Amino acid sequence: MIKRIFFIISLFTLILAACSPAASPAEAPFDGDASREAAGGAMPEAPMEEAAFDSSDEFQSGNGAVERLVIKNASLDIVVADTPETMDAIGRMAEEMGGFIVTANLYQSQLASGVEIPRASITIRVPATRLDEALERIEARSDRPVENKTINSQDVTQEYTDLQSRLRNLEATEAQLMRIMEDANRTEDVLRVYNELTRVREEIEVTKGRIQYFEQSARLSSITVNILPEEAVQPLSVGGWQPVGDARDAIQALINGLQILAKAAIWLGLFLIPILVVILLPLYLIVRALLRWRARRKERQAAQPAS
Repeated sequence: MIKRIFFIISLFTLILAACSPAASPAEAPFDGDASREAAGGAMPEAPMEEAAFDSSDEFQSGNGAVERLVIKNASLDIVVADTPETMDAIGRMAEEMGGFIVTANLYQSQLASGVEIPRASITIRVPATRLDEALERIEARSDRPVENKTINSQDVTQEYTDLQSRLRNLEATEAQLMRIMEDANRTEDVLRVYNELTRVREEIEVTKGRIQYFEQSARLSSITVNILPEEAVQPLSVGGWQPVGDARDAIQALINGLQILAKAAIWLGLFLIPILVVILLPLYLIVRALLRWRARRKERQAAQPAS
């Protein structure tokens, strides 16, 4: 009986320890040069099995110094002469740098003037240490200034450290549950410990996956590029004059309105009128024949009494 009570108390203590949140690390001051370097997100490429992101920025926690983990992503819009070729070149560049293509999409778009143009969108991942180089090479493929450019940085050091602490607690709980299972004699006790052990192992896998996600995101930066053809940004020209602002919008609206009227006239002449002729002409002939037959019948009826 005493052994069973001790077993239940030990199991309850382990459950509370595994469910308790990891302590948040206390961040210590760091020098300005290191801070600027962390904001730049400079992290050399390292194998995933080595949790070493060589950064000069560190903060103190209960377990010692921890390297800062910064996730950097970028997006930009460029205007090029050949949209498909540019999309393929950006994909090849990512593979040359040791990255890969996440998504690539080439599609047709219609301008306000009705012209069909090719557009493309591609998302790649490149080593974070070569993010600036990749952006420069992408921008160099266009003869025009970049339409839009955004770089986002996210410091996930604290969350990453919390996950590591939680993983250590879960692994310690798993080891203790294994020892308890070895000492358990009753079937119901073994099943109870086994169910708890299964739950702890699931949490371990989830935590490891989250840690791996942060490591991969910090090692490989994401770049999303929207590729526009030159026709999409060409100014409206009327007899060599290029109106801007409200004048350009008004002229474009006038052209669009005239195009709509021209299309309506074409549909009216080539579709609607022939359809009406095919439907109404037989009806007209039938009605005319009925009216003539009725008139002749009235004439015959009027002539019968007189005769």
